[in-house]
Formats: sequence, structure tokens, C-alpha cells
Amino acid sequence: MRAHLEADPFHPGAFRVVAGETSQSYVNPDDPLHLEFEYVQRITEALGATVLARPADERVRVVHLGGGGLSIPRWVAARRPGTAQIVCEPDADLVDDVRRLLPLPKQSGIKVRVVDGRSGLAAMPLDYLDALVLDAFDGPRVPASLTTAEFFDDLALRRRRGAVLCANITDRAPFGWARRFVAGVRGSFRQVMVSAESPVWKGRRFGNLVVVASDAVLPATELSRLAARAAFPYRVLAGREVVDWISDASPFTDADAQASPVPKRGTWFS
Repeated sequence: MRAHLEADPFHPGAFRVVAGETSQSYVNPDDPLHLEFEYVQRITEALGATVLARPADERVRVVHLGGGGLSIPRWVAARRPGTAQIVCEPDADLVDDVRRLLPLPKQSGIKVRVVDGRSGLAAMPLDYLDALVLDAFDGPRVPASLTTAEFFDDLALRRRRGAVLCANITDRAPFGWARRFVAGVRGSFRQVMVSAESPVWKGRRFGNLVVVASDAVLPATELSRLAARAAFPYRVLAGREVVDWISDASPFTDADAQASPVPKRGTWFS
């Protein structure tokens, strides 16, 4: 399912990335710090409280699997200029559209590679990245190749000490798919947080879950406070709550990998 750009009629120069009936991202190049979607705010809060809070003279590398309109890379570049960023986006037509309609500023530090996330990560040097943002969708689904224990093993080889994973995934209660995804994350990282809006947790609708993980101590209290103050509040699970939520779910492997569930027709999520 090909993603395409749709102009925002109320904000000249701003666009949404849309695939089928799903709005996947929003970008206003004139105001890169403006974030329209709640899940994007949760991801940028996690980045801002961890790797982007490091001393200004420390080189930080952020890799994005999935690019869309490059809203998160643009935010990172505005928030911490000089950050080295690589975006792996397999949709060549979308990349061309973004370059034509939403060109990056000069010396943004953002490099876009037309490659799928699994292959793009595998091509990176060992001990390379400080943060991985996983926001990759094939239409409305997270690709199966980015969900497995083998994928997380590959990530472990390429992350630096204290690196952070921020992943946007989608599911519905009782979260059979999401719990297996997070089980894979927990097999590779010591600390894991999972957040979602209350209606998603309660099974009232299909929606986004944001997963944040690291071997370093995560600022769980700060991120929970920010999530609770959001326009559409997110509830955060951390520590033992995540273990209990995963329960007996087993990580996906390359042999039994599954893409994320498909929302019911007409379901809107971001």
C-alpha cells in the first residue's frame, strides 16, 4: 500500500503522510518542534529525556527505521543541532515526494537511505547508534521482519552503551501481538516501558503503543508525568508492571514472525 503526502488545508506548507485510510505522520517544516500526533510526542519526550540530554559536546547518533515525512528527525535536528541521523525508508516514491515538497534544510545532519529497516540496520557498523526510533509501517502494519529476537540481537550489536530504543507499534486488547513484541524487546534490554492511551489499554479501540527500552536507567517518573499531562493522557507501564503484562508471551523469531494486526476498516489511528 503506497503512502502519499496530503497537504494540510489549514497550514500552508504542512503535510500528512497517509497510507490507505491511515494517517501515519504529520510534518510542518516551518515549525519542526510542532508535533501533531500523540505517539510522536511520547517518542520525542523519551529521546529528549535520555540521549538528547547528554552533554552538548558529546556526539549523538540516531537511526530511524521508517521515515514518513521525517517529522521526528526534523524535531531532533531542531532540538539538538549537529545530531547525526540516518533514516531507512524503503518507499522510494515517498522519499522522492518528501524531497520535492518538504526538502530538508542544508546541513541538517539527516541522511535518508532507500532501504528496508532490517537491511539498513544490518549494514551499519557495530557499536554505532545511541538511539533507534522504530516507526516503520507497511500500510497499517509493522513489518514482521522488525519484530523478532534475531532483529533485536542485530540491534544489540550495533547500539552503543546506554542506547535507547523508541518503538511505535499498534494492536488491540488483549494485545497478543504487542506482548510478544515487547517480550522480544525485554530479551535484549534491561529496562522497558510501555505506554498507550487509556481507551487503548481498556480495549475500547485499536491504537498505538509506545515502547521505550534501554540498558541504562530510564527516567520513568519523568516520562510518566509527561504522559499523564498530555492532551490525550497515556498510561505508562514500567518495571514489574511490564513483566506482569507480558506474562507468558514468547518473543517472535524469524521462523514465526508476524506483522502487527490490521485495524478494522474505517478505524483511525496515528
